[in-house]
Amino acid sequence: MNTQEMLSPLRRAINDYNMIEDGDRIAVGVSGGKDSLTLLTLLKAYQRFSPQRFELIGITIDMGFEGADYSAVEAYCGGLGVELVVEKTDIAQILFEIRKESNPCSLCSKMRRGALNTKLLSLGYKKLALGHHADDVIETFFLSMFFEGRLSTFAPVSFMDRTEITLIRPMIYIEEKNIRAFSKDLPIAFNPCPADKNTQREYMKQLIKNIQKDIPFAKNRMTDAVMHSERYNLWDKVQPCEKAKPQETNKEI
Repeated sequence: MNTQEMLSPLRRAINDYNMIEDGDRIAVGVSGGKDSLTLLTLLKAYQRFSPQRFELIGITIDMGFEGADYSAVEAYCGGLGVELVVEKTDIAQILFEIRKESNPCSLCSKMRRGALNTKLLSLGYKKLALGHHADDVIETFFLSMFFEGRLSTFAPVSFMDRTEITLIRPMIYIEEKNIRAFSKDLPIAFNPCPADKNTQREYMKQLIKNIQKDIPFAKNRMTDAVMHSERYNLWDKVQPCEKAKPQETNKEI
């Protein structure tokens, strides 16, 4: 996948949900993984021809794992012309040494998001771009249905009323396989988390893959069920000339 092929669905998502407005200051949550680095790369490319003028910065939450190294990611961001702010925390120590969490993912997510929001606001940014993609949409739908008994997934645009931060997810129309192909030459940072690949989300990912063995088109049907505006309408599209009304929520899956 080349940049132009990836920019087409990104631009469509931005336009469908009016994710970017003129004068926005957008921070990208950069974990150093394939999704966040792809998002940063695409938003930087989109910035060059976007009808809206916006600022772009990257923020990385260093959880404090021994051996974590973001130097290659910092160098890559520098090459893009995007400042990367690395915020050091002791989240890893709290989770695995002090609390000794056996299922750390939910608490980890909340702590990382809290640290990210705090840094975001301190820098004067009110819009946060996250690297969730089309596969994440379906996996989150399954997680919500099985573990919470709700037919729900994250929204393309969400307004967090406690912090007044707006979350945008410009890659919701891009499949993970295309991100994987696009990011093969990006400086992906090693993830030292001991819970990596042993999460409920990973289980859902494998479950969907197994379903596709018997029903090859199943994932496409799942995606349509969530995104299609004339079916279950979990997401409300706006006309290109309208201003999106961010969905208010304090809870992220």
